Amino acid sequence: MSHILLFGGLNPIEWVLIIGVIILLFGSSKLPQLAKSLAQSKRAFREGLEEDEREEAARREKQLRAAGNAPRASLSEVDDEALFEEARRRAAQRRAESGEATPRT
Repeated sequence: MSHILLFGGLNPIEWVLIIGVIILLFGSSKLPQLAKSLAQSKRAFREGLEEDEREEAARREKQLRAAGNAPRASLSEVDDEALFEEARRRAAQRRAESGEATPRT
């Protein structure tokens, strides 16, 4: 049963016929050139994939370095009034986006 799956369910006579048709279509002199061009295409495709993976890894590494170098203010460095003002600003922005009226103060 496994030999059927390996050869796509074709018996040896059918394989000989298929190979014969390929030789008739392409000619025996063109088959080596065809195999060579297929191998070169496969190699170029693989190199392109590897290059893309390298570029993606470099891009991720650059983003991580940029995020790691960005100065972050710690919570203890920000005064309470600035925190309250930022909270009020964000709340007003959310109300404006949702269309609610401003709260009474």
